[in-house]
Order: sequence, then structure tokens, then C-alpha cells
Amino acid sequence: MLYYLFDYLDKMNVPGAGLFHYISFRAAMALITSLIVSIFFGKKIIGALRRQQIGETVRDLGLAGQIEKSGTPTMGGIIILSAILIPTILFAKLHNVYVITMLLSTVWLGIIGFLDDYIKVFKKNKEGLKGKFKVVGQIGVGLIVGCILYFSDNVVVHKRVPADYQLKADEQFVSQHHIQNEGENFKWIRTDDMTTTIPFIKGNEFNYNWLIGDWQKSYGWMLFIPIVIFIVIAVSNGANMTDGLDGLATGTSAIIGIALAVLAYVSSHAKFADYLNVMYIPNAEELVIFISAFVGACIGFLWYNSFPAQVFMGDTGSLALGGIIAVFAISIRKELLIPVLCGIFLIENLSVMLQVGYFKLTKKRFGEGRRIFLMAPLHHHYQKKGLHEAKIVSRFWIVAILLAVVTIVTLKLR
Repeated sequence: MLYYLFDYLDKMNVPGAGLFHYISFRAAMALITSLIVSIFFGKKIIGALRRQQIGETVRDLGLAGQIEKSGTPTMGGIIILSAILIPTILFAKLHNVYVITMLLSTVWLGIIGFLDDYIKVFKKNKEGLKGKFKVVGQIGVGLIVGCILYFSDNVVVHKRVPADYQLKADEQFVSQHHIQNEGENFKWIRTDDMTTTIPFIKGNEFNYNWLIGDWQKSYGWMLFIPIVIFIVIAVSNGANMTDGLDGLATGTSAIIGIALAVLAYVSSHAKFADYLNVMYIPNAEELVIFISAFVGACIGFLWYNSFPAQVFMGDTGSLALGGIIAVFAISIRKELLIPVLCGIFLIENLSVMLQVGYFKLTKKRFGEGRRIFLMAPLHHHYQKKGLHEAKIVSRFWIVAILLAVVTIVTLKLR
């Protein structure tokens, strides 16, 4: 909203109004605003949650410090969502297709998580929202996001190709370039096909249409949209699984968000995209505003969610965090980097799947279920081994940082 006001003031030659045309300035303002909202207003929200006696009901699983957490305010994801939405609405271009997609996904997933927490807290139903309804909601997000990114005329990329490249029907010539020192001739082309970034491979690009031979983009949505739905469900549930220790999901999400901010910035900046030889995504620079607010919201929430936690995010926060990361990665064509970047979410998810699968298999085969881990998800395994909660969280953060660095390095590692 403020962008349009200051854009008008800039046209009226008001001094300083032109600052709002700089992505770096608006991203910094979004980050600062999200920190203010999450830290200062978050305290008031936590107080309100306490007065309403919206506390966590903890099952005794024999974990150290678990019983002490009973009664801690939950549904703190409201703080995170507010700290994301308010700065984005204030500083981003609200007509931008990517911003619209992210806002829609954030609100939608937040509502699903809120309903789950509401049923748990107010209806005293420990199961919360039934799993099938959660999945239907996540499928809805994936369906809408997939349709927007596939069918919208405003979603395009500029690709760097050899000078003798023959244009396809859906491609347009943009500009010609020559690297003098390397003697390389190449050109930029505009395309609306579903090209994405694939790590560790020469050329660094993969086109979904290639899998089904749909170069005219007439029925490729039948492949692309299910992939989007799968990614949204997987990452959203992965973040939900990770939210089991104080600050674990919040800190991990902040680290992932910083990496996504770097990837979004270089992908939306023509010169950096040219230098790094990655896809240039016009209009995606507004995503930097959104992800700055996301990072600020996570860090601000961590102020109260770090050990010992004064508030839990609940499914209101965890489902939304994972879904936001998934939709954002897809929007900047980096979804195939998710297994690396979101490695913590992946291993947490896999630990549960392996534990349940192995238990059922051994029970059927030997009459008695056996376990791979002392407890799943993985962070509880280390708790059972006697490690302090804060140490487990710190080490998971370190791994998340390493994975984020590896993800960014893939821009040049072919």
C-alpha cells in the first residue's frame, strides 16, 4: 500500500519518496517492520492467549522437560502470520502475481492450521482437524498455486541460450550478448514454459514439458500441478513434524528463508542472473519483500519461542511455514533444490515414515513391532539419548546453515 502512495509522491517530486522504488530499501523496511510486529505486538498476543487459557496439552512421552511445557500458550502462529502479512501489504506491489500467490497461500494455510488448533484447544479434541481435511486444504493450495504459475501470462522467465539456438513456438528473442574474454556468443529469450533449476547438472535447467513432450504447453498442467501439490503437502507436513522442540522449526525456517531471499534476489536481478548464468525471472523481485518479512517474523517469534519457550506456534504456524517455503521455492523455479535446502524437514519426515513402516513390517513378520529410532521424529530420538533440548536445536540449526550454503553454491556448481 505504501508503495503506491510514495510512487505518487515521487511523481509529485517529493524529496525522498523515490526510495520506495528500491527493492533493498523496501526489503529492509519489511524486515524491520516484521521484527517490530512479532516482538512488540507478539508480547501482547501471548498475554491475550494466556488470559484465554489457550495452553498446550502435553502427552507424557517420557521426554525430559516435557511436563513443564504443559499449559504454555499455543496458536502463536498468529504472531508469525501477522508479522508476514502486515509488512508485505505495506511495502510490496500488491498487483504483482507472485505477491498475490504468496499472500493467498499464507492466509489459506494459516486458516487450516488455525482450525486444527481451535479444535484441539476449544473443542478439547486432541486429534484436531482430521487429516483428510488438512490434506484437502493443502491440495487446494497446490491446485491454485499450480494454476496461477502455469496459466498466468505474467509468469515468464528469461533464459540464456547459445546464439544459434532455434526458438520454439512459445519463445521470444530478448537480446544478444558476447563475452569477449571467453569468446562466447549467447542470447536471452523470453518463455512461459515450466523450466526449473536442477542442481549439480550442466545447463542447470530442467523443463517439465520434456517429460511428456508438451512443447506447446497445452496439457503439461496435468504433470506440473500434481507436482506442485505434492511439494506443498510434503514441505508443509515436514515443517509440522519439525515443530517439536523449542525454536527448532522457527530457527530452521528462518535459515531457509535467508537462503530463499538470496536465490530470489539473484533470479530477479538481470545482471546477477546474467553473471551467474541462471534464469532471470521478471517481476519476481517483489518476492524479496515477502521473504524478508518471513525471515523477520521467524526471528522475532524466536524471541519468545527459544528455550524455554513462552509460546508455541501450533499448527497455525508450522503448516503455514512449510507451505510458504514450498510455494516460494516453486515461484522462483528452485523447487528441485528443496530436498537439499529443506533437508531438516525431509529427514524429520523420513524418520517418521521409516519408523512407522519398519514397525508395521516387523510386527507382521515377527509378531512384534520393532523400531529403528528410540522415538520419531528424529529430534525426539536424540532427546531419548539424553541430549539437552537446546543442544539438539543448536546442532540442527548448524546442519540447516550448511544445507543452505550448499543450496546457494549450486548456482555455480554444475
